[in-house]
Amino acid sequence: MPEKNALKLDQIPTIRQLFEKGVIKKAEKMGGGPEPNDKLLDKVSCYRGDITILDSDALVNAANKSLLGGGGVDGAIHAAAGRKLLEECRMLDGCDTGDAKLTRGYELPARYVIHTVGPVYYPGNEDIRGDQLASCYRRSLEIAVEHNLKSIAFPCISTGVYGYPHREAARIALTEVRGFLESENGEKIDRVVFVVYLAQDDGIYKELIPQIYPPAAEVVEEQKEATKEVDAQKEEGVSATEA
Repeated sequence: MPEKNALKLDQIPTIRQLFEKGVIKKAEKMGGGPEPNDKLLDKVSCYRGDITILDSDALVNAANKSLLGGGGVDGAIHAAAGRKLLEECRMLDGCDTGDAKLTRGYELPARYVIHTVGPVYYPGNEDIRGDQLASCYRRSLEIAVEHNLKSIAFPCISTGVYGYPHREAARIALTEVRGFLESENGEKIDRVVFVVYLAQDDGIYKELIPQIYPPAAEVVEEQKEATKEVDAQKEEGVSATEA
């Protein structure tokens, strides 16, 4: 397994750590929203960068139906994994929208690649395409559990040339993953990383995470104390400069 430039999962902050550092803030109270689940704060991360360098058990490829490579994250994963990935993909006989298939990771730091086919979005088919997009995340997690894979990294599926609206896609991704992690099989997954590449998606995920993965009260208090400490350090720095 390649080690050069590999990013270890312990180098990526969890949601809890993002709350504590003030990178993401508690959402305004909204009626009917999900209840806090403390365990999830240590299982889920959001990272902006290159998915191909993550040292995880599996990373998810936003593939097309042929599974033979393409543009965007699909092309990047195939390029980083090397030609043997394409050779194995040729043996899989494609993949249906909303489904997923597993291959080895080859030259990637990740041990395996889970290839999933997201829906092509167009107005008027929101319900069907939403179900298909949710299935991409669910099936990828199911395959991870079937193969005893404990960590998995997701890109933003279908938001590129397939045209799925970024905010709606992020909400589906975050909600579906939470539902799976709270199921019986979800106990078998230790870490899920949502990997975003665009600043737009980074902002959307950091806005939606507090709504879908709300922190418990003690986490909010820790966040307040951390913010006070940072503010105090800034004030001390200003005073020293003025002196």
